[in-house]
Amino acid sequence: MADLDKLLEESSRTFALTIPLLPEPTRREVTIAYLLLRIADTLEDAEGWSGEHKRDELLRFGRLLRQRSPEDVAAMARRLEADLPTHHPGYLDLLRETPAVFAELDALGPAQREQVIRFALETVEGMAEVVASVDARGRLALRTLDDLRRYCYIVAGLVGEMLTELMLLDAPILAPVAPSLRRSARVFGEGLQLTNILKDCEADAGEGRAFLPPDVPRSEVFALARADLVEAARYVATLQRAKAPEGFLAFTALPVKLAFATLEAVERLGPGAKIGRARVAGAMVDLQAALARAQPLIPEAQSAAEGLRPRTAEA
Repeated sequence: MADLDKLLEESSRTFALTIPLLPEPTRREVTIAYLLLRIADTLEDAEGWSGEHKRDELLRFGRLLRQRSPEDVAAMARRLEADLPTHHPGYLDLLRETPAVFAELDALGPAQREQVIRFALETVEGMAEVVASVDARGRLALRTLDDLRRYCYIVAGLVGEMLTELMLLDAPILAPVAPSLRRSARVFGEGLQLTNILKDCEADAGEGRAFLPPDVPRSEVFALARADLVEAARYVATLQRAKAPEGFLAFTALPVKLAFATLEAVERLGPGAKIGRARVAGAMVDLQAALARAQPLIPEAQSAAEGLRPRTAEA
């Protein structure tokens, strides 16, 4: 696990904070899934590659998810080392370790491996569809709210669905609430992704990615993100009522708490606003206290839900 943890720490600050909260074997499964998707993200965001080049590499990666030999995976790692898609040191280390990540994938239990491959493959093929639509200058621009939601589903909604299936496999106690969890899983991912898009919209635009449709009022996207986060909080509450393992609760609740805080900061201060380390540490302390007392884990959702309710004529 040490090598996987190192790759996780080098490639993600957020997930290196949350994935270790999970109990085994789910922690290992989710780490492997994240690293596979981080490889796909690196291909999607490749610096200096054309849309066609990105699409071709993503489809090659998808073929390895479907069927592979050690030689095929090693050949991909060599090809990417000769034609670097990034200069990020952590991502480069991960690309070099692609054979090791696939070896860990193949060591998973059959049911868990099937779910990781299923959702990773759908994500990779969706990414290939997105990058194929970039213009001649390599710029991506989403035009409608449906386009934005489709993109969020590809890169985050599918992840929410995959995490749900892995938790259901690893914790049979959750079987009675499986339908409820599956209904909310997609929106759980969408809310987190929309929050990141709103936060990073100026940086993304500078890199040729315009995720926010120009004819959709920004306030409408904020409202959608907030509604999604309220639904994500309900997802966590469902896990809590079903007596899910504490690590499942911490893993799902923490990013939602931080997303509520981030969304508020971005709405108040504008794109690029972040919450500081002290706020993150405070959220973790609050979460641990709520877990110890069996209290609601995301009280922020209550006031947000109130704000979403339609007002009466008198109000």
